[in-house]
Amino acid sequence: MTDYIFKIITLLGGLALFLFGMDVMGKSLERQAGGKLQTVLAKMSSNVFKGFLLGMGVTAVIQSSSATTVMVVGFVNSGIMTLKQAVGVIMGSNIGTTVTAWILSLSGLEGDSFIIKLFKPTTLAPLVAIIGIALFMFSKSEKKKGIGTICLGFMALMTGMDIMGDSMAFLKDEPWFAQLMISFSNPLVGILFGALLTAVIQSSSASIGILQGLCSTGVVTFGSAIPIILGQNIGTTITAMMGAIGANRNARRTAMVHLLFNVVGVLIFVVAFYGLGLFIDWTFLSSPAAAWDIAVIHTLFNIAATCVLMPMNGLLVKLACVFIPKKETPQPTELLDERLLATPAVAVQRAHEVASEMAADAAEAMRLAMGLTKKFSPAVMEDVIALEDKTDRYEDALGTYLVKLSNMRLSVKDNRILNTLLYSISDIERIADHALSVAKAALEIEEKKVEFSKQAKGELAVLERAVLDAVDRTVEAYKNLNREQASKIEPHEQVVDALVREVKSRHVRRLRDGLCTVEYGFVLEDLLTAFERTADHCSNVAVEMLQVSEGKLEAHEYLNALKAGELHESAAFAEQFAKYKARYAFPEEN
Repeated sequence: MTDYIFKIITLLGGLALFLFGMDVMGKSLERQAGGKLQTVLAKMSSNVFKGFLLGMGVTAVIQSSSATTVMVVGFVNSGIMTLKQAVGVIMGSNIGTTVTAWILSLSGLEGDSFIIKLFKPTTLAPLVAIIGIALFMFSKSEKKKGIGTICLGFMALMTGMDIMGDSMAFLKDEPWFAQLMISFSNPLVGILFGALLTAVIQSSSASIGILQGLCSTGVVTFGSAIPIILGQNIGTTITAMMGAIGANRNARRTAMVHLLFNVVGVLIFVVAFYGLGLFIDWTFLSSPAAAWDIAVIHTLFNIAATCVLMPMNGLLVKLACVFIPKKETPQPTELLDERLLATPAVAVQRAHEVASEMAADAAEAMRLAMGLTKKFSPAVMEDVIALEDKTDRYEDALGTYLVKLSNMRLSVKDNRILNTLLYSISDIERIADHALSVAKAALEIEEKKVEFSKQAKGELAVLERAVLDAVDRTVEAYKNLNREQASKIEPHEQVVDALVREVKSRHVRRLRDGLCTVEYGFVLEDLLTAFERTADHCSNVAVEMLQVSEGKLEAHEYLNALKAGELHESAAFAEQFAKYKARYAFPEEN
């Protein structure tokens, strides 16, 4: 009895180490892949076959079909990906996840050659651990530290697998265990067990690994392994199904496609294989299965299911639509889907995309508002109001989302992007506010029939062009997180300030000479304030990108040092300032 207790403790310890290693390795792989996952999946899955290849590739990289399918559900719910695009990715993820089984099958290697001994877990795991700990402890590069973490996760996974295999050896002499394995030869029992096990631990790769570990007992036959593997393919859909709760209709249909693909694939296999078994004696079913046999069965089943069902992808979509029918009330997409928080690197990328859309809307609002000062239109005024309201909603959604993201473990690069977004979204929202101020000034011009002099119109045209160019440059730099472009915004803002001062000075002279009215001066002051502050917010966004996001100087300290010539960028600043000053020159006064 005492021996049993210690053996069970060792078995559970090995299982814990195995699951820990798989979790660490998978999350580290996700972090290394970063936000590129979203770009690859959402923008390159234009047809089912492309989506299949990408789903297979991404899943092979991050070692988790569950993570891939949850991401896909989140993309569909956010409107980044269509249901049709999602189908191919889901099919590919089922094949991509088989890579883990092949890695774990290394535990079954036998032989005396140097190569075989090198790749056995007892040798490979310590070797990878040595490399991993060296990179993790002694490297200053975040990328190398990430690779080190992956190596350490792999070591834990393989060591846990080895411990499980050794601790399960006693089971081969246990009659109850042999009887249990025989009961799994019943397809229904085996499929239910495999589905339940995978649903509980929410990882088909982990449940396949446990089955491969059981193979070390020599009691697991092909007859009992095949139904369990089939069930594991059904059980892995639980993660996506749970992730789709509360999502919009198409996102729920995406999870349903995943379930249907696996269930239909299993049904076809069961009917074909066990139907033929009525006429053919599958003698191999009573033979013991090895770890690599599990990998072979798992891979062949998923490849066969994909080959059969890929041409029928349209039917799967139709079936999903039958189970989740269309309702009269349209369902909106989620701007920032919290499901993506499960893969923080992807969530950061999505937040950056939404923030970039917000910046583009603020720029468009300013462009429309400037147009109103020349030719007023109530419809365009409504457009400006709508865009300003939209940026308010973006700011609220982004603020909440980014705070949640800030509590998660991110790479240094993603953390810098997060900081940049957190500090800058309020400045972007303020640009839209100032666009509304310009639009209101335009309304006042229209209502009071204020007429600008030809000279004043020329000066405002130059100033507006300078402000709009600053906003457009800021949006472009923000969208691409381009530091070089961002470095040109502050000298641009300084030129806008100089232009504003010059307009005010010229207005005072015209007012003194009786060429302008006081009423015109009130409207002009509103416009100049909005333009100057818009440029200030552009500068703030650029400084966040250049300094605060990297934890360097505070914004004001940086700007003061830059203008005082105390930084190495100061020379470039002076050169850009002179260039912009010449570009946005006012026409000579009459």
